[in-house]
Amino acid sequence: MVNFTPSSGALSTARDGAYLPVAGTASAFPGQLPVPEVDRARERLSSVRYTADTPEGPQLVIVGQVEPGVLLAEFYGTRGIDDELAVLRDRLAAVAVVVVLIGGALGVLAARGVQRRVRTAADAARRFGDGALDTRLPVRGRDELADLAGSFNAMAQRLGESIERLRRQDRQQRRFVADVAHDLRTPLASAVAAADGLHSPDAEDRARSAELVGAQVRRLSALVEDLLEMSRFDAGVAELRPEPVDLEALAADAVEWSAPSADVTVRRTGDATAFGDPRRLHTIVRNLVANAVRHGEPPVVVTVDGTEPDRVRVAVADSGPGLPDGLAPVVFDRFVRGDRARTRTPGSGLGLAIALENARLHGGRLDVDHDGGAVFTLTVPRGEPARDG
Repeated sequence: MVNFTPSSGALSTARDGAYLPVAGTASAFPGQLPVPEVDRARERLSSVRYTADTPEGPQLVIVGQVEPGVLLAEFYGTRGIDDELAVLRDRLAAVAVVVVLIGGALGVLAARGVQRRVRTAADAARRFGDGALDTRLPVRGRDELADLAGSFNAMAQRLGESIERLRRQDRQQRRFVADVAHDLRTPLASAVAAADGLHSPDAEDRARSAELVGAQVRRLSALVEDLLEMSRFDAGVAELRPEPVDLEALAADAVEWSAPSADVTVRRTGDATAFGDPRRLHTIVRNLVANAVRHGEPPVVVTVDGTEPDRVRVAVADSGPGLPDGLAPVVFDRFVRGDRARTRTPGSGLGLAIALENARLHGGRLDVDHDGGAVFTLTVPRGEPARDG
């Protein structure tokens, strides 16, 4: 306690720039009551705080006037708090080191995982580039790398399908050229041989040669027309001119045109009206009927089924032995002909291929089945076919 009032007891005196306390524990810390701080507390009539260095360590000193001329000084040691703060600081430092180590380890593991997945993606891309079109990436989780793997698989699927389609087209084109060369060679050789016979002095030989030349020229003309039609399909320039068509009347006309003397019956159930290109639909039915008459056995039945609201079916069934097992999967391919067709009837093997392309152009399909004989079924939508663009 610092006293400046005589009536309150002994007075505090200043020595070496500090007041000497007259009572209390402050006397244990002589010189720790600086004159400026104590005077400031007397003048302001409020407490003053400052830090003093004592033999016991740094102390927080609060000096305040409790009554006129009497000031009380309180000393608060900070050693305990400092010790606790030091311990807390050490613990925080240890925790920080542990967190850094654990975080670094987890970061290394995560980086290795990401690096491994990126390396897997790079290896997959190299394998795919080398021609392994079935290469795919495993999709794990829902992170960005999983999205990348999914996108890679989708891209690989599309590219693989495109490349495989191009390969099939290349093989088909090579076979197409070879088959065209073979099919053109036979009528040309026959026509050349028959042309030599036109110079024969025998009138009967000349007539026979002229008839053979005419037959081979017609065969060549039909083959060239079929080839031109196929080329239009391949180029995507085949033109469709749809209009309402009575498929029963169209089937009857196709039968009359392709097999007027054959045992062919046309039947109808339901509404036989459809929307399509009459010329191309006529070509389909005509080829199916001619195929059934030439390669099957009578009787041949053409059934127009219009009982469904959204599509119409035209089935051409013969009573022959049907298609051999090896021929059925490729019967619609170009230049494919069965053994019986090669030995019994002329033709290029393009009729069913053209029929199939015409069916697809209408948004329909052409199927083959067995029901006591070969059954070819044309299915076309009743309404106007959808167009691209």
